[in-house]
Amino acid sequence: MTSRSADVRINDFYEIIERADPYVLMEQGARCMDCGVPFCQSETGCPIDNLIPEWNDMVFHGNWEAAYHRLAKTNNFPEFTGRVCPAPCEGACCLGVTEPPVTIKSIECNIIDRGFEEGWASPSPPAERTGMKVAVIGSGPAGLAAADQLNKAGHQVTVYERDDRIGGLLMYGIPNMKLDKKIVQRRVDLLAVEGVQFVTNAHVGVNVDIHEISDENDALLLACGATTPRDLPVPGRELNGVHFAMAFLHQNTKSLLDSNLEDGNYISAKDKNVIVIGGGDTGTDCLGTSMRHGCKSLVNFELLPVPPVHRADDNPWPQWPRIFRIDYGHEEAADKFGKDPREFGILTKEFVDDGNGNVKAVRTVQVDWQKDDTGRFQMTEVPGSEREFPADLVTLAMGFLGPEDTLAEKLGIKRDTRSNYKAEFGRFATSCEGVFAAGDCRRGQSLVVWAIAEGRGAARCIDTYLMGNSDLPAPRMQTGQMSSAG
Repeated sequence: MTSRSADVRINDFYEIIERADPYVLMEQGARCMDCGVPFCQSETGCPIDNLIPEWNDMVFHGNWEAAYHRLAKTNNFPEFTGRVCPAPCEGACCLGVTEPPVTIKSIECNIIDRGFEEGWASPSPPAERTGMKVAVIGSGPAGLAAADQLNKAGHQVTVYERDDRIGGLLMYGIPNMKLDKKIVQRRVDLLAVEGVQFVTNAHVGVNVDIHEISDENDALLLACGATTPRDLPVPGRELNGVHFAMAFLHQNTKSLLDSNLEDGNYISAKDKNVIVIGGGDTGTDCLGTSMRHGCKSLVNFELLPVPPVHRADDNPWPQWPRIFRIDYGHEEAADKFGKDPREFGILTKEFVDDGNGNVKAVRTVQVDWQKDDTGRFQMTEVPGSEREFPADLVTLAMGFLGPEDTLAEKLGIKRDTRSNYKAEFGRFATSCEGVFAAGDCRRGQSLVVWAIAEGRGAARCIDTYLMGNSDLPAPRMQTGQMSSAG
């Protein structure tokens, strides 16, 4: 997809992507080889079984409505994945062995946007109800996908969300410039018309009794995400100005939606030296948000070394290519400050106090990564490489450790070695009768597309639990392993 120029888009929070020319998309559809083995929808590709070669061909022939219906068979929310998914399908595209892969993600996004514009994406409530009630805790992509599927099966579904708006990660975890919240609300409104009920400001286990919900429903799905952030316990961590990335992003989006940032209820990066610690998507979103606030300087710490420009020998096709990439936040920072904001192979040692309890700098050391005798990479500090970076604002974007403790403790649910809710992939049932788990709270921090896959799989298992069998589609991948992009 093409994007608005960096010097223009940093002045607003509108989506950075531009609508593609239909003829360009038709040409891209023509590039699809209709492979005998479509790796784009294999385990290294799309985890929700998208019928990619089929709708590629339909777009090539200009049959957009048929392409929409084929896409909707497997993906509940292509408007989300078409915007924020890193596209493991493209990493596994057979054409990508010798030349750039088919732009699957942009085709997908344009199919669904056209589907809404043309009215093909219209309400389709179930013809009859089963009389069974299901509660879904969490309204992120896993919870919404499960709610959509269970509602299609005729069950009465109620989704509980602790925030004031439905969408979870989609609403408050991903900035507007990547995913316009009108796109999220459009889908939520459609689900509501189809019969899904939503309850906001319902922090289950805190201000809403989980046992009452369990007693009132025939099944319960936990889809509350992996919301415990990984901390950085170094000297000075308690200083003012050091924040978790999700607090930074959440407050910004809420203030933006509530008042266009006029209420001031957010952590501002304006005129500040900003350091973002963590090199994933969340870190990039912190970069982009800081740019739009008008930060004074911007540096992004990445503990790992610089990735290779091309696939390494131990990263063959069709695995997800672990290569050097320039995301939107990197491009914007480079355009304004003249260089890529990333510092690779760097370890944070201390946050420096300005004498008044505020952070004023970050002390670091370079690290070297080498394989030991067992072939595993080990990190060592490089002598004499200590540095100090000025910092008025630091965001910690180092990933998440698992779900919060409250629900597991109140329900007595067993947890795995990574503190996630223990529930076998393909069954999704926890150790508590009638309680299921899906998404990041079950598998750990992952992709939106994997959350949708988990929600769909859990919905089929819940439907079978309630009715003895299910006509909902079964997930094709019956392993609990992450895709190579996860």
